[in-house]
Amino acid sequence: MDNKVVVIGQGYVGLPLALEATLAGLTVTGLDLNRGTVDGLNSGKSHVDDVSDGDIERMLEAGYKAATDPSVISGADTVVICVPTPLGEASKPDLSAVIGATKSIARYMMPGTLVVLESTTYPGTTDDLIRPLLETDGLLVDRDFHLAFSPERIDPGNPTYGLKNTPKVVGGVTPASTARALEFYQSVVDVVVPVRGAREAETAKLLENTYRHINIALVNEMSRFCHELGIDLWDVIDAASTKPFGFQAFYPGPGVGGHCIPIDPNYLSYEVKRKLGVPFRFVELAEEVNGAMPKYVVERLQDALNDQSKAMKGATVLLLGVTYKKNIADQRESPAIPVGELLKAKGATISFHDPKIQTWKLGNAEYERESELEQAVMDADAVILLQNHESYDVDALASKASLFFDTRGATKSEKAIRL
Repeated sequence: MDNKVVVIGQGYVGLPLALEATLAGLTVTGLDLNRGTVDGLNSGKSHVDDVSDGDIERMLEAGYKAATDPSVISGADTVVICVPTPLGEASKPDLSAVIGATKSIARYMMPGTLVVLESTTYPGTTDDLIRPLLETDGLLVDRDFHLAFSPERIDPGNPTYGLKNTPKVVGGVTPASTARALEFYQSVVDVVVPVRGAREAETAKLLENTYRHINIALVNEMSRFCHELGIDLWDVIDAASTKPFGFQAFYPGPGVGGHCIPIDPNYLSYEVKRKLGVPFRFVELAEEVNGAMPKYVVERLQDALNDQSKAMKGATVLLLGVTYKKNIADQRESPAIPVGELLKAKGATISFHDPKIQTWKLGNAEYERESELEQAVMDADAVILLQNHESYDVDALASKASLFFDTRGATKSEKAIRL
């Protein structure tokens, strides 16, 4: 039984895992290089939407602790890597944090340790990168340690599915490593799904998000055509959704955000091009379509202002919802950033409101949230709904606005313009 667990990285992936492992009765240490994060956790403060301060207090009472010193890996039965894997220059995966974490594990792990990578990456990383780093100094997988990959499936803000009740895919670099990882995760989550190996587990995560990326691009492209043809795409999607098979609804928007959709498909595209020398055309086309949506939103707003005999230059534009997803504070890769930058480049004066964000950074500028939402809506020349947080009464706000552009299809009011 894996009683002592170290989770490397205490962000949106690592902290929920540390929570569930602690609640399952395991002794958990959260390892993070950010001193502020560690101090906050040890004082009972959470920085992640889906983990409350109360959850942290329960974890601390059950023996959880956060640390910055990698020597805490010594003595751990299981070490799970949950560090960021952003894209670097030319969309090349940046695995520096993963490599750093693995080197720390190799230095401190004891014989028999289970090492699991959860950070999203390209197929083959666990076998071809992590394994050699751990097999330095004559160590061998299955004899001295076990190694597996288990993709994170965290959906921030999801009120129904969390880490515990979302099936967990697990694939080891050997059958014995798969079995060992299966045993660990079965003690933490409700359902564990073993697959043939680490490469299959790595690719499963990339397929999930590539599927979403491509289908979002499809409806984003359709939104442009339907607008020109005078067709209400939102009504079309509602109608198509009545089919009980063969259709899953996806919705257009101002762009894609978060760590998964804008980032993960590029890992798959990168590896296909690197190993096979051919482009992954679906991914590249989806990236082109989704990446163009902020510009399209600004162009639509400019057309709407022109219809009211107003210029974009000098117009006051209020952005509603600047996080990448509704009802959370996460701003990673939010389409609000390119929308805001494009509006500024065209001479608009922008302001923002978001119930989850007090201060919003856009380039070198910082904006404070509008304190009086309704007054800000009435004062603005145009309002763009970028994220439909549940606290917004969008139809009431649209009725007060001179121009209300709804990029989320949330309004029923005839006064609003929908994407």
